[in-house]
Amino acid sequence: MEFQILAEGLAFPEGPVFMDDGSVILVEIAKGEITRVKRDSTKQTIAKPGGGPNGAAIGPDGALYVCNNGGFKWAEIEGMMIPGNAAADYTTGRIERIDIATGKVERLYDSYEGFSLSGPNDIVFDAAGGFWFTDLGKHYDHHSDHGGIYYGTPDGKSLKRAVYGPDFNGIGLSPDGKTVYAAVCSRCYILAFDITGPGEVAPSPLAAVPGRLVADFPGRILLDSLAILASGKIAQATLVDRPGIGVADPATGEIVYHAFPDLLTTNIAFGGADMRDAAITLSTTGKLALARWDEPGLRLNFNA
Repeated sequence: MEFQILAEGLAFPEGPVFMDDGSVILVEIAKGEITRVKRDSTKQTIAKPGGGPNGAAIGPDGALYVCNNGGFKWAEIEGMMIPGNAAADYTTGRIERIDIATGKVERLYDSYEGFSLSGPNDIVFDAAGGFWFTDLGKHYDHHSDHGGIYYGTPDGKSLKRAVYGPDFNGIGLSPDGKTVYAAVCSRCYILAFDITGPGEVAPSPLAAVPGRLVADFPGRILLDSLAILASGKIAQATLVDRPGIGVADPATGEIVYHAFPDLLTTNIAFGGADMRDAAITLSTTGKLALARWDEPGLRLNFNA
């Protein structure tokens, strides 16, 4: 797939959000900052929340809601920036609301039932104005914390955990809003959960094996963030052995790969008048790519 590089020199970009003016707001995880990239490739700092801002989405009030993983240790390997275990100054993961105009950062959630959020990762709003997000967990030298799939309200007053488990990364909603999809990073598959209410999903026959399998990526591939196409297919960012975007059909499990030149091609977002403009984060090399996709992405419930 042909693409152009819209911006370079970014500190591990992630969480792209297409704005109605054609610009792309993204996070720079390694700098702890939120940045707007304009179509002329100029960059503007919007906010400096610190930690590790990760997934991002526009809420019903026009603010930016950010999954902050709390920060990573970083290594530079052959010119690539690679994230690792929890940063030395890590305290907790959190969900933050950011005023795009002023840069004001508000912390909405950092714990659930007395336990800290470990590493919030990706986020999507439903039509009612609540948001689903994943907590990837957090890795340390001798142990790991698990996360899960959560549902919050933008007023900071209600947080539910729908699923507990390790390694949940990308998240998205089906076009009819009845199914939430989540990528399980190191297990290389996408799970589907039938939504039964705000922050509630249908129970699995086996409690230890939640959801149902809709796509399985073979080989040494890790799964990162995702976006949904208007057709209902899942545009899944893939890492390591086959870096790029793997478009998975949840009805059949078929996967069509689109290669991109970065070991950690971490995320994709759609925008433009026909929803075929695609912003792809090439994270280890600090670049934002722009492509014309072969089918339109699903228009999100809220944008600005």
